[in-house]
Amino acid sequence: MTSETTSTPDPNTNPAPTPTPNPNPSSLIHPRREPFEHGLLPIPKLFFPDPTPTLIQLKQQLSTHNRVNSSLLADSLQISTDHARLILDTLASVLHSDSDPLVKARPDEVDSAGADLRDLILFLYIQSYKKLLPRTHKDAASVADVWPSTSAFDGYLSALSPLQLVRSNNRRFMPSQADEEAHQLSYLQKHMANILSLLAEPVVGEGEGEGEGEGEESLVLSMEGFEHLGFLLQFGDKGSEVVTLSQAAPFFANSDPDMPAVPAPATQVHDWISQNIASALEHITERISAKENGPANSSDSDVAMTDACTSSIKTPPSARGSCFIEGISKSSFVKQPSDLKGSSSVKVLNCHDSILYILAPLRYATIYGCSDATIVLGAVGKAVRIEHCERVHVITAAKRVCIANCRECVFFLGVNQRPLIVGDNHKLQVAPYNTFYSELEEHMADVGIDATINRWDETLALGVVDPHDSLSHPAGVSDFQAETAARVDPDQFTNFLIPNWFGAESPGSTKDNPFQLPEAYMASQQRNQKNLGETKKLLREAPLEENQKRELSSALHLLFKDWLYGNNYLNSCYFLNNIVIC
Repeated sequence: MTSETTSTPDPNTNPAPTPTPNPNPSSLIHPRREPFEHGLLPIPKLFFPDPTPTLIQLKQQLSTHNRVNSSLLADSLQISTDHARLILDTLASVLHSDSDPLVKARPDEVDSAGADLRDLILFLYIQSYKKLLPRTHKDAASVADVWPSTSAFDGYLSALSPLQLVRSNNRRFMPSQADEEAHQLSYLQKHMANILSLLAEPVVGEGEGEGEGEGEESLVLSMEGFEHLGFLLQFGDKGSEVVTLSQAAPFFANSDPDMPAVPAPATQVHDWISQNIASALEHITERISAKENGPANSSDSDVAMTDACTSSIKTPPSARGSCFIEGISKSSFVKQPSDLKGSSSVKVLNCHDSILYILAPLRYATIYGCSDATIVLGAVGKAVRIEHCERVHVITAAKRVCIANCRECVFFLGVNQRPLIVGDNHKLQVAPYNTFYSELEEHMADVGIDATINRWDETLALGVVDPHDSLSHPAGVSDFQAETAARVDPDQFTNFLIPNWFGAESPGSTKDNPFQLPEAYMASQQRNQKNLGETKKLLREAPLEENQKRELSSALHLLFKDWLYGNNYLNSCYFLNNIVIC
């Protein structure tokens, strides 16, 4: 950049020339996807018809508080303390700075830490965001028979099952990563003037003479206020370190580190961000156009169909790289930290009739459009979202979990915050965490999960209608509380065994489930183990000939397979088929 564009303007003098956008094509501006993917809450009182004046008023009301706790937030927004605490927990999970006191706070310290007012204002503003709609399927007839148009579980809101909704808009016609990024950038471009007005502070210009701008009020942005835009925007591409906004921007580049940086005019900041967003959108449009005009069988440049990690080199936790696992069918699948190539988040998409082990420390995980599968996630330190799944068993140790639009799924959870249930769900069950692998406790420590806290059965159900998603729930439908989840009967609770593929070479030290089981589940487990021991003893001591023992073993295997089929554990057979039992 030239010296003209990097100089720091004085807001009380004539504005400096409009800065040019960052010219480095390898370091385009990007939206931070986490707030849009994991930070949207269907709480009616967070949807403001015109958010700017409402949030300016809230900012003025709370201006004497640098940080806001749940009680203060509940009073200000006239919401319940449960919803206020949910807002703080959700904000903590998507903040851009891991050094923020809210992120570092233990569960019993969240209210004493509180949220930074500016981060909170930005979080509340983006609750107006609408998700990108899937593209229309070009051959609707080809997917019409995936699932019956009605089901015994359908309420008046659902003509389609969650999975039919997903399958009828398959990967080729769902928004690509590039489409979603362009949609998020367009939203930020449209709303940036309002967003900056919420972060800026007014100053009164002195003018050069009588009647020439004397007493005119203008908005300026401090360097600290500007950095809070890092909640929504960042520089740096896949596999590269994220560059902070103040490092990339010309406004504060020459600031003396020992002196307070001179604030920048909000209009100049707006022009600079708008130009960078326009450049990024142009780049995305060219990329999408090149892909669409390429060979028909060319793969998605963002996501390979079966298993692609978009980050090809070791990257820091703040990097944009994500690992995609897609289209696994009728097989078992394992990923460990070395397989993720430094990715800090995982998306499991459209996997069916399979068992998947993702045994690694992660920041974020998404499971979308899967059916008849068992999915084991290692340790997820920020958030897990499970959406549009049917007959899926999810086993995870996580900081927080959100379940949306799922049916007949069972969730075995070791979770530090209340599991959130939103959307149109049916016949969900929750149970305490039921497995371990050798490196589990190390992975939990890496991402900050506390094994002494497990709120697996303290589900929090919000509304069925999600105003962020007009596809599955059209406008005009009245809302009501989502169906919550039932607890798995302790007599039906079983441990899940993760094979030790590396035997004695396994580097970890975890030897048992790190989460303590509730008394009823522990008692049931002990009874089952006792019954199993007695049965084994009877079989060993039975006076049977060798051919009779073989017949008995064969009969037991067949009965066990019938039990798996009858209890929706069909996916276990694909795994067991490769091992011993089925």
